[in-house]
Amino acid sequence: MTTSRLPRHVAIIMDGNGRWAKDHLLTRSQGHLEGVKRVEEIVSEACNCGIKVLSLYAFSTENWSRPQEEISLLMRTLVSVLGQKAKDLHKNGIKIQFIGRRKGIPEAVLGVLDKTRVLTENNEKMVLNIAFNYGARAEIVDAMKLIHKNISEGKFHIDDINENNFHEYLYTKNQPDVDLLIRTSGELRVSNFLLWQISYAELYFTPKYWPAFTVSEFHNALKEFSSRERRFGGVTIAV
Repeated sequence: MTTSRLPRHVAIIMDGNGRWAKDHLLTRSQGHLEGVKRVEEIVSEACNCGIKVLSLYAFSTENWSRPQEEISLLMRTLVSVLGQKAKDLHKNGIKIQFIGRRKGIPEAVLGVLDKTRVLTENNEKMVLNIAFNYGARAEIVDAMKLIHKNISEGKFHIDDINENNFHEYLYTKNQPDVDLLIRTSGELRVSNFLLWQISYAELYFTPKYWPAFTVSEFHNALKEFSSRERRFGGVTIAV
């Protein structure tokens, strides 16, 4: 696949850890741990392929309604993985950013997130967005609050806001919009993920649960993307 046919920004809704575990007579915890292995593989492969931005939906604002035991496991897993892998990601030129609301996240977890962000902030090979305590509606509300604050302070007039510069108030400012959105587990919805950024994204749904989403399946998604004609609301003109 040529570089020109690669998506610049790939976003993935990693769904199905629990159902995969159930099918394999394992605990939900074991499903999440298996899912972490796929994260490591896909991050590495995306970087090797030349993807510029990879966004992973790790924990949504709605996930707080899950059992406390599962939430605690997810928090511990994130801290453990970053502790083990941050230096390797940094060595490979990957810049790690966390998109989502900080409020509600335990201080110990925030400390690890901030440490990892600072360690990798000057890397340029690939940006890895980890959406944690994230919701797209919350992101847009936060953007509106910041715009209102800046207008109140006289930094600009409301008529200065347009679609192009509104993007700069989102968590993903200075990044290209999503070109390819992948969702695993067979669910056909976007679940409040990067709603603004996926406006013209190509969607790829697979019935495979996230722990079964291999590097080969990732390549299938990239090949499918490369075969599609993207018109961005226009039409194809015969020549």
